Amino acid sequence: MAKAKSIMIQGTMSNAGKSVLTAGLCRIFKQDGYKVAPFKSQNMALNSYITKEGLEMGRAQVMQAEAAGIEPRVCMNPILLKPTNDTGSQVILNGEVLGNMGAVEYYTHKQDMIPHIMEAYRKLEEEYDIIVIEGAGSPAEINLRDDDIVNMGMAALVDAPVLIAGDIDRGGVFASLAGTLLLLNEDEQQRVKGTIINKFRGDRSILEPGIKMLEDIIQRPTVGVIPYMYLDIDEEDSLTERFGPRHEVSLIDIAVVRLPRISNFTDFNALEFMPNVTLRYVNHPRELKNPDMVILPGTKNTMGDLKWLRQSGFEAAILKLASQGKPVFGICGGYQMLGKTLSDPYNVEEGGSMDGMGLLPIDTVFEQHKRRTRVEGTILEAGGILSGMSGAHLEGYEIHMGISRPCEELAPLAKIKDISGSESESLDGHYKGNVYGSYVHGIFDCEDVAKAVIIDLLKAKGLGYEEVSAVDMKAYKESQYDLLAKTMRDNLNMELIFDILNKRI
Repeated sequence: MAKAKSIMIQGTMSNAGKSVLTAGLCRIFKQDGYKVAPFKSQNMALNSYITKEGLEMGRAQVMQAEAAGIEPRVCMNPILLKPTNDTGSQVILNGEVLGNMGAVEYYTHKQDMIPHIMEAYRKLEEEYDIIVIEGAGSPAEINLRDDDIVNMGMAALVDAPVLIAGDIDRGGVFASLAGTLLLLNEDEQQRVKGTIINKFRGDRSILEPGIKMLEDIIQRPTVGVIPYMYLDIDEEDSLTERFGPRHEVSLIDIAVVRLPRISNFTDFNALEFMPNVTLRYVNHPRELKNPDMVILPGTKNTMGDLKWLRQSGFEAAILKLASQGKPVFGICGGYQMLGKTLSDPYNVEEGGSMDGMGLLPIDTVFEQHKRRTRVEGTILEAGGILSGMSGAHLEGYEIHMGISRPCEELAPLAKIKDISGSESESLDGHYKGNVYGSYVHGIFDCEDVAKAVIIDLLKAKGLGYEEVSAVDMKAYKESQYDLLAKTMRDNLNMELIFDILNKRI
């Protein structure tokens, strides 16, 4: 049985567009009739996803799997690093928590990860025709070369040809592409078969003299110039443009607090796409203004980010809005912050205990075991401003180490069923007055929930709501992947890429 061919996308820097270019190639190969899968040996991101098996992986590979038309699997991303602070991360290996490690400690273990990486890759290699591999950061981080397992080190392990992408929107793309090649050793240079200039705005003819000079200098072809694309595709890191300011506000204004260690911010994309809704990520209390709803998102460090809320003045501002009747909705770590107390007896986060915001009478204890499961269920008899959610179907996933229990009589928000294997039923979340909390990531992706929330917010302002409709997220994503593939196909030399894939050059 023939093994899969591979091609790898690396970049001159973070946010050069590697994830999106990888997804686009996956879509193109799928359209051309190939069985294709994405792969990234090591990903660092706070946005993660739970598979049907209850395993955790990076969201970029989920997006790429969707573009390839296949089910996301943890073997597409065997190592996930979730930063807990500036120098350490929670290490997820094959979808399960290995432990928290400082940067120096992790680097001493990197070579130990190679058998796990190769086992995951071989699983894909046996099932697919093509594997599109994504690198991380830049291969020119020469201080990390000796223990590299995600860029040229990964390419060497599977003998993959490499295309290097540069971001022209930031400027200096010719220097960054040429400089990247200059800093690679001879064996690494031989793996580079071409470059891609990404995020170009303007007339390509003006670029041609520079392309010719670059090709003469590095002796590699430019396989394409990709225009700046205005696409709605899930992103996974803090460099996303979704966090940019919104200067115009629609009928409904929803403010999401941009926590320092915000995670799974894609939870709110469905609300952002709804008509007459503005979804803003706010960095400072003064940016809150007078929203119709405040959302506290998930975070990799609930206690640390709650301290930041206090120190920045966000907590006081949110408490004031809540006292005025504005709905406040917490998801996962945000839900935990809304409670009365947080305790960390096993030093999962920062150790010790601290007071929460006190908007919900719940106590949270951080346990040693992480709950990872996909769920579905129903919103119970919700009260307050968002009572219209009552009876709405929900589905999503849970990923948390904290257990939250009410310390007085309190209404649960939903009844859910674990669909990752156990099929057990439980209650999720709580609400009190105009304050709501849930552990379910993706709760707003459900059409019934999103539509009910917006209708209730419109009603609270005395506005009509007859025309409210939610976006079919699955169909919308498919249209965006097709648009991505068309744009890339129109601007890449696909004949040359197939020659590279088949190692004819």
